[in-house]
Amino acid sequence: MSGRAVVDAGAALWYNLTAAKLTHHHASPHFEAASMGDTVAGAVNYRGQPASRASTGGWKSSIFVMAMEIAERFAYKGVAANLITYLTGPLGQPMASAAASIDAWKGVSQMLPLPVACIADAWLGRYRAIILASIIFVLSMGTLSLSSAFHIFRSGGHVAVFYVALYLVALGEGAHKPCAQAFAADQFDEKDPKENVARSSFFNWWYFGMCAGTAVTTMVSSYVQDNVGWGLGFGIPCIVIAVSLAVFLIGTPSYRYYATKEPSPVARVGKAFLVLIKSWRSKHRTNPASGKVEGKNSEDLVEEVKSVFRLLPIWASCIIYAIIFSQTSTFFTKQAATMDRRIGTKFKVPPAALQTFISVSIVVFIPVYDRLFVPLARRYTGRPTGITMLQRVGAGLCLSLVAVVLSALVEMKRLQVAKDAGLVNSPKAQLPMTLWWMVPQYVLIGVSDVFAMIGLQEFFYDQVPDAVRSLGLALFLSIFGVGHLLSSFLISVIDRATAKRGASWFSNNLNRAHLDYFYWLLAGLCVVELVAFFFFSRAYVYKKKSGDGEGNGDYRGGDPDSAFV
Repeated sequence: MSGRAVVDAGAALWYNLTAAKLTHHHASPHFEAASMGDTVAGAVNYRGQPASRASTGGWKSSIFVMAMEIAERFAYKGVAANLITYLTGPLGQPMASAAASIDAWKGVSQMLPLPVACIADAWLGRYRAIILASIIFVLSMGTLSLSSAFHIFRSGGHVAVFYVALYLVALGEGAHKPCAQAFAADQFDEKDPKENVARSSFFNWWYFGMCAGTAVTTMVSSYVQDNVGWGLGFGIPCIVIAVSLAVFLIGTPSYRYYATKEPSPVARVGKAFLVLIKSWRSKHRTNPASGKVEGKNSEDLVEEVKSVFRLLPIWASCIIYAIIFSQTSTFFTKQAATMDRRIGTKFKVPPAALQTFISVSIVVFIPVYDRLFVPLARRYTGRPTGITMLQRVGAGLCLSLVAVVLSALVEMKRLQVAKDAGLVNSPKAQLPMTLWWMVPQYVLIGVSDVFAMIGLQEFFYDQVPDAVRSLGLALFLSIFGVGHLLSSFLISVIDRATAKRGASWFSNNLNRAHLDYFYWLLAGLCVVELVAFFFFSRAYVYKKKSGDGEGNGDYRGGDPDSAFV
């Protein structure tokens, strides 16, 4: 970097971390110029000046945020992918208890984006939230590494420190997840036809980058953790996230920032409820001429809140999909540990590394979807995206049903192999059944993610009001938060109920357990979910896209009290 670039980046960091306010004078030439073709309406650069379309935003800016996301996936998955092995190994927890603990932790990490997104959208800003999340990641991952490498604390102290650090990782995840994706998507102007098409493609490639990071960390971290040591296994992701923070800061001068002086999402919802109550009492809608609420018409504010509530049926009808997804890093890994994982004469695949097939299948299938499926579907539907967002999600839910049915059948086969080999009472023995039996279910989960996961991301980003898009993505993540928490609850309840009858479905001896019963239960619930999703998606009315030239809605005017998002 040149000296001038270093100075600019330093000035940008100081500006965004301290002031984060728009300074303006009586005459506002900067914002009058925002309507011109060479600038982006409502967007500013890191100096608070109108953002040039040529020098800010687009792929050249979003790539820095995508690099940060890849590193975040590397860090988070470096912990989550093989956590079941650490809890049931060095910490000595029973399998059912460990799986429930992991699902609870994942649930918290996926629910935290809801309150954090409100803070980011209203006060902190997405840019600074990403930086804060990265710092939390570095501190928590460093603590995990040290607590795993050196058992400094005795009498349970080591376990306490480990769990504190683990939930700090969840906090970092909660701060990073909704803000990074929303900030990256903000680099594309939805009012510009070319950039709008690029933004739709962006969601595909964003997930592509996430899965590339996940694939690498699953292979590298799980191998290091199983064969070298847990301290180094947790330490490598810590270093990666620290380096990615530096890369993210280098991109500061190229980012587009949107300013808003809207109240917080919580305040907006509260005011909207007051308006609704008043209108119900008077038995008619609030008169649009009755006044403004924080710069927006009261009726428009109510419609914004209603648009969020209209998403809830779709949200609820995807919960079982999230429960199915949560099994991939717990029970799938424990099943793989009992199988023949040898490749050649010397190399033995770590059980958690089989999750790489999910990421690899996504990485392979996303280009197929983006370059082959979408153009082909476009010929028949006439839609720029080929199929609607909810059609895409529905296809993913169907594939997840096929995946969980296949998982049940493979587990039935695995139990039969254990019985035929006389290894039912030898839980640590390697079964004469190759790991390749499990690969198809991992691949199906990956392909279902290309449809459902990416479709849900785009749906919850696109269908919420512009000013609360971090909250929209947080709502998407909460599907998986609730799914993980419900999975934890189901496992705990089923374990206690079946253990009382003498044989837990989740016995520590997996050859005597019945994970197949659990998978068949999830398959039945998934069928019910599909029926509900079909009904709600048929009734859903998509948000209308405005073309009034007012920008993307994130900018509400040049006010000193505005916050950058």
